[in-house]
Amino acid sequence: MSLSEVRTTSGTRRPTISMVAKAAGVSTATVSRVMSGNPAVSPELAARVHAAAEEMAYRPSGAARGLALGSLRNVGVILPDLVNAYFFDVVKQMHHAARADGYRMLVADYSGAADDEYATAVDLLGQVDGLILLSSRIPVSGLKDLAMQSTPVVLVNRVELGVDLPMVAVDNFTAMMELCGHLAQLGHRRVVYVAGSDLSWQNRERWRAVEMSKVLGIEAFKVDSDGTIDGGFNVTESALVHEPTALICFNDLTAVGVISKLRDLGVQVPADVSVAGFDDVEIARHIAPRLTTVQSPKAQLGDQAWRLLQETLRNEPGTSLPALNAKVVIRDSTGTISTGMARD
Repeated sequence: MSLSEVRTTSGTRRPTISMVAKAAGVSTATVSRVMSGNPAVSPELAARVHAAAEEMAYRPSGAARGLALGSLRNVGVILPDLVNAYFFDVVKQMHHAARADGYRMLVADYSGAADDEYATAVDLLGQVDGLILLSSRIPVSGLKDLAMQSTPVVLVNRVELGVDLPMVAVDNFTAMMELCGHLAQLGHRRVVYVAGSDLSWQNRERWRAVEMSKVLGIEAFKVDSDGTIDGGFNVTESALVHEPTALICFNDLTAVGVISKLRDLGVQVPADVSVAGFDDVEIARHIAPRLTTVQSPKAQLGDQAWRLLQETLRNEPGTSLPALNAKVVIRDSTGTISTGMARD
């Protein structure tokens, strides 16, 4: 079949690999090998295929080419909230590393429900070479199911014993204990933890540390929230019922909402109540007062996550890495108890 005949019969349809094969007088497998740069094809056949493809303005499907090579060159990332700048910073670092290695990154979030996250993960497995679960809320049973699939899965910011998945996480517990120690040194003895989602491993670790701060002489209470600015804003009055001298927030977004509500209530930070966050996202340095928080190693976490996935993509044993260190950053939103509303 000549090129003019292909053009006539195809009309305005987008050219396919089968049409290129017919025009060049070769098999579709040969076209696929030529388009993927396989040197096994003779120069004469390769030139014929390239000429036909150029004449027809044929562009090979990346997915089809990936299947022919046994690799889609796609990796997936699932995270709880695309709006949260913390996740954006981690994913951005993973994206840089993936792109440097020739991979595209597909990013998806979900409703926040564990079942929805699991369903999203299953849907993505057939479209990617590997999958990264960032701050996953899937039950352990679901993680074990994913560990048995042929597509590699890496768990980031969650540690679960008995789950056969490579993992990397930030040491939330130690960093939160250090933050509580900072507040204790300022004289705070009564605090409220404004929590994140109960499904979040990081939330559980941070609350565990706040509870443990009783060894520092701190009495801690918890109010439930959801890790968002609005969530922090909405529960601030409930937190103040416990008459704290400091509010420790699950993350910086929560702290921004808390400070906004305190301002509306006429409560000064830190003169009346100290406020601390966690993660050190960009906004933490620019609100008034500047937020005392914990600086999470976001870039390092993204690099380590990609390293783990690369190991599994190369069929190397994916080994879990030691927890990464985070550090307390003291700014203006925390102050001594002598300037605050001390309780008898």
